[in-house]
Amino acid sequence: MTAAAEPSSGPSDISRIPDAPDLAAVQRRTVRVLMTAQVVAGIGMGSMLSSGGLLVEHLTGSQATAGLATPVTTLGAALVSVPLAALSRSRGRRAGLGTGWLIATAGAVTVPVAAGLGWLPLMLFGMLLIGAATASNLQSRYAAADLAEPGARAGALSLVVWSTTVGSVLGPNLSGPGAAVAHVLRLPDAAGTFVFSVAAFLTGWAVVHTRLRPDPLLLANANTNANANANANANTDADVAGAAGPRKPQPRFADRMRGALRHVAASPAALTGLASLVLGHAVMVSVMTMTPVHLTHHGASLSVVGLTISLHIAGMYALSPLVGRAADRLGRIPVILLAQVLFAFATLLAGTAGGRPWGVAAGLFVLGLAWSCATIAGSALLSESVDAAHRSEVQGASDTLMNLVGAAGGALSGGMVALYGYGGLNAAAAVLALPVGALALGFSLRTRSRR
Repeated sequence: MTAAAEPSSGPSDISRIPDAPDLAAVQRRTVRVLMTAQVVAGIGMGSMLSSGGLLVEHLTGSQATAGLATPVTTLGAALVSVPLAALSRSRGRRAGLGTGWLIATAGAVTVPVAAGLGWLPLMLFGMLLIGAATASNLQSRYAAADLAEPGARAGALSLVVWSTTVGSVLGPNLSGPGAAVAHVLRLPDAAGTFVFSVAAFLTGWAVVHTRLRPDPLLLANANTNANANANANANTDADVAGAAGPRKPQPRFADRMRGALRHVAASPAALTGLASLVLGHAVMVSVMTMTPVHLTHHGASLSVVGLTISLHIAGMYALSPLVGRAADRLGRIPVILLAQVLFAFATLLAGTAGGRPWGVAAGLFVLGLAWSCATIAGSALLSESVDAAHRSEVQGASDTLMNLVGAAGGALSGGMVALYGYGGLNAAAAVLALPVGALALGFSLRTRSRR
Protein backbone atom coordinates (compact mmCIF):
# COMPACT_ATOMS: atom_id res chain seq x y z
CA MET A 1 0.00 0.00 0.00
CA THR A 2 1.40 3.38 -0.93
CA ALA A 3 1.25 6.70 0.82
CA ALA A 4 1.69 10.23 -0.44
CA ALA A 5 4.36 12.66 0.64
CA GLU A 6 4.18 14.34 4.02
CA PRO A 7 2.68 17.85 3.87
CA SER A 8 5.98 19.70 3.64
CA SER A 9 8.50 20.64 0.99
CA GLY A 10 11.22 18.21 -0.05
CA PRO A 11 11.20 14.48 -0.75
CA SER A 12 8.67 12.24 0.89
CA ASP A 13 9.59 10.43 4.08
CA ILE A 14 7.03 7.70 3.59
CA SER A 15 6.98 5.66 0.40
CA ARG A 16 4.77 2.93 1.85
CA ILE A 17 3.28 1.72 5.10
CA PRO A 18 5.67 -0.84 6.59
CA ASP A 19 4.35 -4.08 7.98
CA ALA A 20 4.86 -4.89 11.68
CA PRO A 21 8.53 -6.02 11.44
CA ASP A 22 9.37 -2.89 9.40
CA LEU A 23 7.69 -0.66 11.98
CA ALA A 24 9.80 -2.23 14.69
CA ALA A 25 12.95 -1.52 12.67
CA VAL A 26 11.87 2.09 12.07
CA GLN A 27 11.19 2.47 15.80
CA ARG A 28 14.71 1.29 16.64
CA ARG A 29 16.21 3.70 14.11
CA THR A 30 14.04 6.55 15.40
CA VAL A 31 15.20 6.01 18.96
CA ARG A 32 18.86 5.90 17.85
CA VAL A 33 18.55 9.15 15.92
CA LEU A 34 16.75 10.90 18.80
CA MET A 35 19.39 9.66 21.24
CA THR A 36 22.19 11.03 19.03
CA ALA A 37 20.52 14.43 18.79
CA GLN A 38 19.98 14.51 22.56
CA VAL A 39 23.64 13.72 23.26
CA VAL A 40 25.01 16.62 21.25
CA ALA A 41 22.24 19.13 21.98
CA GLY A 42 22.44 18.22 25.66
CA ILE A 43 25.87 19.82 25.77
CA GLY A 44 24.26 23.11 24.82
CA MET A 45 21.63 22.80 27.53
CA GLY A 46 24.01 21.67 30.26
CA SER A 47 26.70 24.23 29.54
CA MET A 48 24.41 27.17 30.23
CA LEU A 49 22.64 25.79 33.32
CA SER A 50 25.37 26.85 35.73
CA SER A 51 26.14 30.06 33.82
CA GLY A 52 22.80 31.80 33.27
CA GLY A 53 22.16 32.79 36.90
CA LEU A 54 25.77 33.83 37.44
CA LEU A 55 25.66 35.98 34.33
CA VAL A 56 22.47 37.74 35.44
CA GLU A 57 23.99 38.36 38.86
CA HIS A 58 27.11 39.77 37.17
CA LEU A 59 25.03 42.23 35.15
CA THR A 60 22.73 43.29 38.01
CA GLY A 61 24.84 42.77 41.13
CA SER A 62 21.77 41.30 42.85
CA GLN A 63 21.32 37.79 44.26
CA ALA A 64 17.53 38.07 44.04
CA THR A 65 17.61 38.77 40.29
CA ALA A 66 20.07 35.91 39.70
CA GLY A 67 17.08 33.59 39.81
CA LEU A 68 15.64 35.16 36.65
CA ALA A 69 17.73 33.20 34.14
CA THR A 70 16.21 29.76 34.61
CA PRO A 71 12.55 30.85 34.87
CA VAL A 72 12.91 33.00 31.76
CA THR A 73 14.29 29.99 29.90
CA THR A 74 11.49 27.85 31.30
CA LEU A 75 8.94 30.47 30.23
CA GLY A 76 10.40 30.35 26.73
CA ALA A 77 9.86 26.60 26.68
CA ALA A 78 6.27 27.11 27.80
CA LEU A 79 5.59 29.64 25.04
CA VAL A 80 6.82 27.42 22.21
CA SER A 81 5.72 23.97 23.42
CA VAL A 82 2.20 24.10 21.99
CA PRO A 83 3.26 25.71 18.66
CA LEU A 84 6.01 23.10 18.24
CA ALA A 85 3.52 20.32 19.03
CA ALA A 86 1.10 21.78 16.47
CA LEU A 87 3.90 21.96 13.91
CA SER A 88 4.76 18.32 14.63
CA ARG A 89 1.12 17.35 14.19
CA SER A 90 0.91 18.96 10.75
CA ARG A 91 4.44 18.45 9.37
CA GLY A 92 5.99 15.78 11.57
CA ARG A 93 8.44 15.52 14.44
CA ARG A 94 11.39 16.53 12.28
CA ALA A 95 9.88 19.94 11.62
CA GLY A 96 8.76 20.48 15.22
CA LEU A 97 11.94 19.36 16.95
CA GLY A 98 14.26 20.96 14.39
CA THR A 99 12.53 24.33 14.65
CA GLY A 100 13.01 24.26 18.41
CA TRP A 101 16.76 23.66 18.08
CA LEU A 102 17.09 26.52 15.56
CA ILE A 103 15.25 28.97 17.84
CA ALA A 104 17.53 27.94 20.70
CA THR A 105 20.57 28.56 18.50
CA ALA A 106 19.43 32.13 17.92
CA GLY A 107 19.07 32.56 21.67
CA ALA A 108 22.54 31.16 22.38
CA VAL A 109 24.00 33.71 19.95
CA THR A 110 22.04 36.56 21.56
CA VAL A 111 23.10 35.95 25.19
CA PRO A 112 26.88 36.52 24.87
CA VAL A 113 26.30 39.50 22.59
CA ALA A 114 23.98 41.03 25.20
CA ALA A 115 26.47 40.23 27.98
CA GLY A 116 29.21 42.04 26.07
CA LEU A 117 26.93 45.05 25.71
CA GLY A 118 25.87 44.84 29.36
CA TRP A 119 22.22 44.90 28.29
CA LEU A 120 20.12 42.73 30.60
CA PRO A 121 16.80 42.88 28.65
CA LEU A 122 18.48 41.57 25.51
CA MET A 123 20.20 38.83 27.49
CA LEU A 124 16.90 37.72 29.01
CA PHE A 125 15.35 37.68 25.54
CA GLY A 126 18.14 35.35 24.46
CA MET A 127 17.44 33.09 27.44
CA LEU A 128 13.77 33.13 26.47
CA LEU A 129 14.69 31.83 23.02
CA ILE A 130 16.96 29.16 24.50
CA GLY A 131 13.85 27.78 26.18
CA ALA A 132 12.98 26.27 22.80
CA ALA A 133 15.81 23.77 23.41
CA THR A 134 14.02 22.57 26.54
CA ALA A 135 10.79 22.24 24.57
CA SER A 136 12.49 20.16 21.85
CA ASN A 137 14.24 18.08 24.48
CA LEU A 138 10.97 17.28 26.22
CA GLN A 139 9.04 16.56 23.02
CA SER A 140 11.77 14.17 21.85
CA ARG A 141 10.60 11.74 24.53
CA TYR A 142 7.13 11.69 22.97
CA ALA A 143 8.66 11.18 19.52
CA ALA A 144 10.34 8.04 20.88
CA ALA A 145 6.92 6.68 21.86
CA ASP A 146 5.11 7.42 18.57
CA LEU A 147 5.80 3.95 17.16
CA ALA A 148 6.45 2.07 20.41
CA GLU A 149 4.37 -0.91 21.50
CA PRO A 150 2.04 -0.06 24.44
CA GLY A 151 4.02 -2.16 26.92
CA ALA A 152 7.32 -0.56 25.90
CA ARG A 153 6.45 3.14 25.84
CA ALA A 154 8.12 4.03 29.13
CA GLY A 155 11.23 2.14 28.07
CA ALA A 156 11.42 4.03 24.76
CA LEU A 157 10.84 7.33 26.54
CA SER A 158 13.54 6.53 29.07
CA LEU A 159 16.21 5.76 26.45
CA VAL A 160 15.84 9.20 24.89
CA VAL A 161 15.81 10.83 28.33
CA TRP A 162 18.93 8.82 29.24
CA SER A 163 20.82 9.91 26.13
CA THR A 164 20.81 13.49 27.40
CA THR A 165 23.15 12.34 30.18
CA VAL A 166 26.39 12.52 28.23
CA GLY A 167 25.98 16.03 26.89
CA SER A 168 24.25 17.48 29.90
CA VAL A 169 26.80 16.14 32.38
CA LEU A 170 29.67 17.33 30.22
CA GLY A 171 28.10 20.74 29.59
CA PRO A 172 28.32 22.29 33.08
CA ASN A 173 31.99 21.29 33.29
CA LEU A 174 32.74 23.54 30.32
CA SER A 175 32.73 26.52 32.69
CA GLY A 176 36.54 26.58 32.73
CA PRO A 177 37.01 26.38 28.94
CA GLY A 178 34.10 28.78 28.59
CA ALA A 179 35.88 31.34 30.74
CA ALA A 180 38.93 31.03 28.47
CA VAL A 181 36.72 31.61 25.41
CA ALA A 182 35.13 34.58 27.17
CA HIS A 183 38.54 36.17 27.80
CA VAL A 184 39.40 35.90 24.12
CA LEU A 185 36.07 37.48 23.18
CA ARG A 186 36.32 40.06 26.00
CA LEU A 187 33.11 38.87 27.63
CA PRO A 188 32.19 38.10 31.26
CA ASP A 189 33.52 34.68 32.29
CA ALA A 190 30.07 33.07 32.52
CA ALA A 191 29.19 34.07 28.94
CA GLY A 192 31.76 31.85 27.26
CA THR A 193 29.83 28.61 27.66
CA PHE A 194 27.06 29.93 25.40
CA VAL A 195 29.47 29.69 22.47
CA PHE A 196 29.49 25.93 23.00
CA SER A 197 25.70 26.00 23.15
CA VAL A 198 25.50 27.53 19.66
CA ALA A 199 27.50 24.67 18.14
CA ALA A 200 25.59 22.03 20.12
CA PHE A 201 22.10 23.26 19.20
CA LEU A 202 23.03 23.54 15.51
CA THR A 203 24.35 19.99 15.54
CA GLY A 204 21.15 18.75 17.20
CA TRP A 205 19.12 20.41 14.44
CA ALA A 206 21.29 18.87 11.73
CA VAL A 207 20.94 15.35 13.15
CA VAL A 208 17.14 15.58 13.40
CA HIS A 209 16.73 17.29 10.03
CA THR A 210 18.86 14.84 8.06
CA ARG A 211 18.42 11.54 9.90
CA LEU A 212 14.89 11.41 11.34
CA ARG A 213 13.44 9.70 8.27
CA PRO A 214 10.79 8.37 8.01
CA ASP A 215 9.15 10.77 10.39
CA PRO A 216 7.78 8.74 13.34
CA LEU A 217 4.64 10.79 13.98
CA LEU A 218 3.60 10.96 10.33
CA LEU A 219 4.26 7.25 9.96
CA ALA A 220 2.32 6.41 13.12
CA ASN A 221 -0.65 8.48 11.92
CA ALA A 222 -0.49 6.92 8.46
CA ASN A 223 -0.38 3.43 9.92
CA THR A 224 -3.31 4.17 12.23
CA ASN A 225 -5.35 5.50 9.31
CA ALA A 226 -4.40 2.53 7.16
CA ASN A 227 -5.52 0.06 9.81
CA ALA A 228 -8.79 1.92 10.32
CA ASN A 229 -9.43 2.00 6.58
CA ALA A 230 -8.57 -1.67 6.22
CA ASN A 231 -11.07 -2.54 8.93
CA ALA A 232 -13.68 -0.51 7.09
CA ASN A 233 -12.69 -2.04 3.72
CA ALA A 234 -12.38 1.46 2.31
CA ASN A 235 -8.68 2.25 2.39
CA THR A 236 -7.24 4.48 -0.31
CA ASP A 237 -3.91 6.19 -0.75
CA ALA A 238 -5.46 9.53 0.08
CA ASP A 239 -6.92 8.15 3.30
CA VAL A 240 -3.62 6.61 4.37
CA ALA A 241 -1.43 9.62 3.84
CA GLY A 242 -3.85 12.24 4.94
CA ALA A 243 -2.04 14.50 2.51
CA ALA A 244 -3.09 13.57 -1.02
CA GLY A 245 -6.39 14.65 -2.48
CA PRO A 246 -9.10 16.61 -0.71
CA ARG A 247 -8.73 16.86 3.05
CA LYS A 248 -11.51 16.65 5.54
CA PRO A 249 -12.14 19.94 7.33
CA GLN A 250 -10.00 20.12 10.46
CA PRO A 251 -11.11 21.73 13.73
CA ARG A 252 -9.51 25.03 14.59
CA PHE A 253 -6.40 24.95 16.76
CA ALA A 254 -8.18 26.57 19.73
CA ASP A 255 -11.03 24.06 19.47
CA ARG A 256 -8.57 21.16 19.38
CA MET A 257 -6.83 22.47 22.50
CA ARG A 258 -10.10 22.90 24.41
CA GLY A 259 -11.15 19.41 23.41
CA ALA A 260 -7.79 18.00 24.52
CA LEU A 261 -7.99 19.67 27.93
CA ARG A 262 -11.55 18.42 28.46
CA HIS A 263 -10.31 14.97 27.53
CA VAL A 264 -7.62 15.14 30.22
CA ALA A 265 -10.01 16.53 32.83
CA ALA A 266 -12.33 13.56 32.30
CA SER A 267 -9.58 10.99 32.91
CA PRO A 268 -8.22 10.46 36.46
CA ALA A 269 -5.22 8.62 35.00
CA ALA A 270 -4.38 11.49 32.66
CA LEU A 271 -4.78 14.03 35.48
CA THR A 272 -2.41 12.04 37.68
CA GLY A 273 0.18 11.86 34.92
CA LEU A 274 -0.17 15.57 34.22
CA ALA A 275 0.20 16.48 37.91
CA SER A 276 3.32 14.32 38.17
CA LEU A 277 4.88 16.13 35.21
CA VAL A 278 3.90 19.67 36.18
CA LEU A 279 4.54 19.73 39.92
CA GLY A 280 7.63 17.52 39.70
CA HIS A 281 9.14 19.97 37.24
CA ALA A 282 8.28 22.87 39.54
CA VAL A 283 10.12 21.25 42.48
CA MET A 284 13.19 20.56 40.37
CA VAL A 285 13.41 23.99 38.72
CA SER A 286 12.81 25.89 41.97
CA VAL A 287 15.65 24.22 43.84
CA MET A 288 18.08 23.93 40.94
CA THR A 289 17.72 27.59 39.95
CA MET A 290 19.28 29.00 43.11
CA THR A 291 21.78 26.22 43.83
CA PRO A 292 24.68 27.77 41.83
CA VAL A 293 24.14 31.13 43.51
CA HIS A 294 23.85 29.49 46.96
CA LEU A 295 27.12 27.63 46.47
CA THR A 296 29.08 30.61 45.17
CA HIS A 297 27.90 32.71 48.12
CA HIS A 298 29.44 30.05 50.37
CA GLY A 299 32.78 30.28 48.56
CA ALA A 300 32.43 27.44 46.05
CA SER A 301 34.39 27.78 42.81
CA LEU A 302 32.90 27.60 39.31
CA SER A 303 34.31 24.08 39.00
CA VAL A 304 32.47 22.95 42.16
CA VAL A 305 29.27 24.57 40.92
CA GLY A 306 29.65 22.85 37.55
CA LEU A 307 30.29 19.48 39.19
CA THR A 308 27.20 19.88 41.40
CA ILE A 309 24.98 20.66 38.41
CA SER A 310 26.55 17.74 36.54
CA LEU A 311 25.62 15.37 39.37
CA HIS A 312 22.11 16.80 39.35
CA ILE A 313 21.79 16.18 35.62
CA ALA A 314 23.23 12.69 36.04
CA GLY A 315 20.42 12.03 38.51
CA MET A 316 17.91 13.32 35.97
CA TYR A 317 19.08 11.19 33.07
CA ALA A 318 21.67 8.51 33.88
CA LEU A 319 19.33 6.01 35.54
CA SER A 320 16.35 6.69 33.29
CA PRO A 321 16.49 3.30 31.48
CA LEU A 322 16.05 1.60 34.85
CA VAL A 323 13.24 4.03 35.68
CA GLY A 324 11.54 3.27 32.36
CA ARG A 325 11.85 -0.47 32.92
CA ALA A 326 10.39 -0.10 36.40
CA ALA A 327 7.48 1.95 35.03
CA ASP A 328 6.75 -0.71 32.39
CA ARG A 329 7.02 -3.67 34.78
CA LEU A 330 5.75 -2.31 38.10
CA GLY A 331 3.31 0.23 36.73
CA ARG A 332 3.23 4.01 36.36
CA ILE A 333 1.65 4.81 39.73
CA PRO A 334 4.26 3.07 41.96
CA VAL A 335 7.05 4.96 40.18
CA ILE A 336 5.19 8.27 40.52
CA LEU A 337 4.78 7.62 44.25
CA LEU A 338 8.49 6.79 44.53
CA ALA A 339 9.24 10.15 42.89
CA GLN A 340 7.39 12.02 45.63
CA VAL A 341 9.36 10.20 48.36
CA LEU A 342 12.60 11.06 46.59
CA PHE A 343 11.59 14.72 46.25
CA ALA A 344 11.07 14.91 50.01
CA PHE A 345 14.42 13.24 50.70
CA ALA A 346 16.27 15.45 48.19
CA THR A 347 14.98 18.72 49.60
CA LEU A 348 15.82 17.52 53.12
CA LEU A 349 19.41 16.74 52.09
CA ALA A 350 20.00 19.97 50.18
CA GLY A 351 18.05 22.19 52.54
CA THR A 352 19.99 21.11 55.63
CA ALA A 353 23.45 21.04 54.00
CA GLY A 354 24.19 24.71 54.61
CA GLY A 355 27.47 25.65 52.92
CA ARG A 356 28.73 22.06 52.62
CA PRO A 357 29.01 21.50 48.86
CA TRP A 358 28.90 17.71 49.00
CA GLY A 359 25.68 17.76 51.01
CA VAL A 360 24.11 20.07 48.42
CA ALA A 361 25.46 17.90 45.59
CA ALA A 362 23.95 14.75 47.13
CA GLY A 363 20.59 16.47 47.47
CA LEU A 364 20.73 17.69 43.86
CA PHE A 365 21.53 14.18 42.60
CA VAL A 366 18.49 12.72 44.39
CA LEU A 367 16.40 15.66 43.15
CA GLY A 368 17.35 14.75 39.58
CA LEU A 369 16.44 11.10 40.16
CA ALA A 370 13.06 12.13 41.56
CA TRP A 371 12.45 14.26 38.46
CA SER A 372 13.34 11.30 36.25
CA CYS A 373 10.79 9.06 37.98
CA ALA A 374 8.07 11.73 37.88
CA THR A 375 8.70 12.63 34.24
CA ILE A 376 9.09 9.18 32.68
CA ALA A 377 6.21 7.53 34.52
CA GLY A 378 4.03 10.65 34.24
CA SER A 379 4.68 11.02 30.50
CA ALA A 380 3.87 7.36 29.82
CA LEU A 381 0.69 7.49 31.91
CA LEU A 382 -0.49 10.70 30.26
CA SER A 383 0.20 9.50 26.70
CA GLU A 384 -1.59 6.18 27.10
CA SER A 385 -4.56 7.75 28.92
CA VAL A 386 -5.64 9.92 25.97
CA ASP A 387 -6.72 8.83 22.51
CA ALA A 388 -4.68 9.46 19.37
CA ALA A 389 -6.94 12.26 18.18
CA HIS A 390 -5.99 14.41 21.20
CA ARG A 391 -2.48 13.15 21.91
CA SER A 392 -0.39 15.84 20.17
CA GLU A 393 -2.36 18.68 21.75
CA VAL A 394 -2.24 17.05 25.19
CA GLN A 395 1.51 16.56 24.90
CA GLY A 396 2.06 20.17 23.91
CA ALA A 397 -0.26 21.46 26.62
CA SER A 398 1.43 19.32 29.28
CA ASP A 399 4.86 20.67 28.36
CA THR A 400 3.48 24.22 28.40
CA LEU A 401 2.02 23.75 31.88
CA MET A 402 5.24 22.08 33.08
CA ASN A 403 7.30 25.03 31.99
CA LEU A 404 4.86 27.72 33.11
CA VAL A 405 4.74 26.31 36.64
CA GLY A 406 8.50 25.73 36.57
CA ALA A 407 9.05 29.32 35.46
CA ALA A 408 6.90 30.59 38.31
CA GLY A 409 8.81 28.46 40.81
CA GLY A 410 12.16 29.62 39.44
CA ALA A 411 11.10 33.26 39.42
CA LEU A 412 10.01 33.06 43.06
CA SER A 413 13.08 31.12 44.17
CA GLY A 414 15.39 34.12 44.32
CA GLY A 415 13.03 36.02 46.58
CA MET A 416 12.47 32.91 48.71
CA VAL A 417 16.21 32.53 49.30
CA ALA A 418 16.56 36.23 50.09
CA LEU A 419 13.74 36.03 52.67
CA TYR A 420 14.00 32.52 54.12
CA GLY A 421 17.32 31.16 52.95
CA TYR A 422 18.13 28.14 50.79
CA GLY A 423 16.69 25.80 53.42
CA GLY A 424 13.37 27.63 53.33
CA LEU A 425 13.27 27.32 49.55
CA ASN A 426 13.75 23.55 49.79
CA ALA A 427 11.03 23.24 52.42
CA ALA A 428 8.56 25.13 50.25
CA ALA A 429 9.46 22.99 47.22
CA ALA A 430 8.87 19.78 49.19
CA VAL A 431 5.26 20.79 49.82
CA LEU A 432 4.56 20.56 46.08
CA ALA A 433 5.06 16.79 46.22
CA LEU A 434 2.04 16.32 48.47
CA PRO A 435 -0.78 16.89 45.92
CA VAL A 436 0.80 14.46 43.44
CA GLY A 437 1.14 11.80 46.12
CA ALA A 438 -2.49 12.26 47.10
CA LEU A 439 -3.69 11.99 43.47
CA ALA A 440 -1.59 8.89 42.80
CA LEU A 441 -2.72 7.17 45.98
CA GLY A 442 -6.36 8.00 45.31
CA PHE A 443 -6.14 6.70 41.75
CA SER A 444 -4.43 3.52 42.93
CA LEU A 445 -7.07 2.87 45.59
CA ARG A 446 -9.93 3.44 43.13
CA THR A 447 -8.32 1.07 40.62
CA ARG A 448 -7.91 -1.66 43.23
CA SER A 449 -11.46 -1.28 44.50
CA ARG A 450 -12.81 -1.84 40.98
CA ARG A 451 -10.92 -5.12 40.78
